[in-house]
Amino acid sequence: MKFTYKLLAVLCAFLVLQTTVAYSQDDKAEEQQPPIVIITKAHANYDYTEGTMKDWFDLEKEYFDKVTSKNEHMMGSSVMMHLFSEDASEVLLISVYKDWGSIEKAVERDGELAKEAWSDDDTRSEFFSKQSKYYTAQHSDEIYQALGGAKFLEDDLQKEESLVYYFQVSHLAFPEDSEPGEIQKLRKEYLENVIYKNEHILGYYPMRHLYGADSRDFVEVFVVKSMGDVEKALDEMGKLSKEHWPEDEARKEFYTKYNKYFTGWHADYLYTNIPELSK
Repeated sequence: MKFTYKLLAVLCAFLVLQTTVAYSQDDKAEEQQPPIVIITKAHANYDYTEGTMKDWFDLEKEYFDKVTSKNEHMMGSSVMMHLFSEDASEVLLISVYKDWGSIEKAVERDGELAKEAWSDDDTRSEFFSKQSKYYTAQHSDEIYQALGGAKFLEDDLQKEESLVYYFQVSHLAFPEDSEPGEIQKLRKEYLENVIYKNEHILGYYPMRHLYGADSRDFVEVFVVKSMGDVEKALDEMGKLSKEHWPEDEARKEFYTKYNKYFTGWHADYLYTNIPELSK
């Protein structure tokens, strides 16, 4: 998006810290830097009535084919549309980068690829002018750090069909009586016995706040086949939990320890991806 270029150029001036949290189930990934995830929440411009949904898609697909798909500094990207959230106009623009340095390189590369695709200044300006009409001036941005425990979608499934992405945003707590390494141990046990064994969860991506509105944000993205599978996945979590901790007291003890690392507040959002715009 045109406004995304300007946004990232400003953000790069603030990106000064790197961390070393592992981000996948592969032990080799422990030696790598965790990816950086930038989520821009844009808003569809309902006041613009001259264009159609197909016209919007054609512009985005052209930009994706000529710029995003060719940018070697961007690990991945997705465009997601509102299903159930507080605002039906929401459009999520998600970009994944290897590290902070790759963000600035990707911004520069976007500019180069745009000039290659539309070499004439007037033609390039006309394209971005058309594209921007489909969005309002309002947008918000959050930067997250990918965390360990991801369950990755198989066979580029997100590029082949539309799926349902269930975002659950929780707030982290920082208990004074916490033990070193306790939350990592608890999460590992929960992931291995409840998330990974859940046949309805096709993908799982945890991340936490790095730069944005609320430093407590802990985001879990569950990918399922359909709206109906959201409920099935949640029901299966309960069944798997009882299978792993069949005794009520043992199960209660685990969740008491686990839940002390969260405030108890959470929010839920549902989106769907556009496969043709996924990298």
